[in-house]
Amino acid sequence: MRRMQRKLTAYMKDNFSSQSDKYAQFRPTYPDALYTYLLSIVPARDDAWDCGTGNGQVAQVLAKSFKKVAATDISRQQIENAFMHERIEYSVQPAENTSFPDNSFDLITVAQAIHWFDFDAFYKEVIRTIRNKGVLAVIGYGLIQLSPSVDRVMAAFYRDVVGPYWDKERKYIDDNYRTIPFPFDETTSPSFENALEWTFQHLIGYIGTWSAVKHYQKATGNHPVDLVYDDLKKAWGDSETCTGRLPILLRVAHIGK
Repeated sequence: MRRMQRKLTAYMKDNFSSQSDKYAQFRPTYPDALYTYLLSIVPARDDAWDCGTGNGQVAQVLAKSFKKVAATDISRQQIENAFMHERIEYSVQPAENTSFPDNSFDLITVAQAIHWFDFDAFYKEVIRTIRNKGVLAVIGYGLIQLSPSVDRVMAAFYRDVVGPYWDKERKYIDDNYRTIPFPFDETTSPSFENALEWTFQHLIGYIGTWSAVKHYQKATGNHPVDLVYDDLKKAWGDSETCTGRLPILLRVAHIGK
C-alpha cells in the first residue's frame, strides 16, 4: 500500500505548492447557482469529499450545507493556506489512494484538478468511497473573458508566449473537459458561468498563478507577464474594474443503482 501511494504521489504533478498564498488570493470562485444545482441532486447532505481541494474554496462552500467535508490535496502548502471551517477536515493525500472507508460520501467534487489525476485510479477510488446514488461532480473553468481588446492580448499571451510551457494535461481544459475519460452514465446538467468584477491588478495576479507562467520563469529566469503588461494595461483602459465572464466546465454522474 505504501509503495502504491508513493508511486501515485510521484505520478501526480504538484504545480501549485509554490506561491500557494497567491493561489488563494487570485484564483476565481464558482457561482452560487452551481452549488445550488449540486445540492438539488445529491441524495443526502451528510458527507462530501473535495479532492484536489487546493485552498479549499469549494470545500468551504460545501461546509455550509454538509455535516462533514473531507478536503484532500497532495500540496501541504496549499492546505496550510486553505480556508478553515469547523466542518472541514483537511488531509494531505492523493485523490487516487485515500484512507477513507468504503461508502463514505454523498458528494465527491474535483474542481480544476482532475486533468492532473491518474483517471483510472481516481475513478476506482470514487466508486469505492461514494455512497449508493451519490454524485460525482467534475468542475473547472476556461479562460476569463473581459473585453474584446483584453481578450485578444490574453489569447496571444496564452498561446504564443507561455503556450509552449503548458503541461500536456492543459489540453483537457482547452477541450472543456469533454475529452477526459468519464466511465459513468453522465447526468445532463445546466450550463453555468460566473460574473467576476476584477481590477487590473487582480488580473495580473491571476495570470501569475498559471502553471505555464511558473514553468516559463523556471526555464528562462524571466517573468513572462512583464512582456505583456503594457499591452494588457492599454487594452484595459482607464476603468477601475471590469466585469469578466468565466465559463464553467461541468460533468456530473450519479453512481450506483
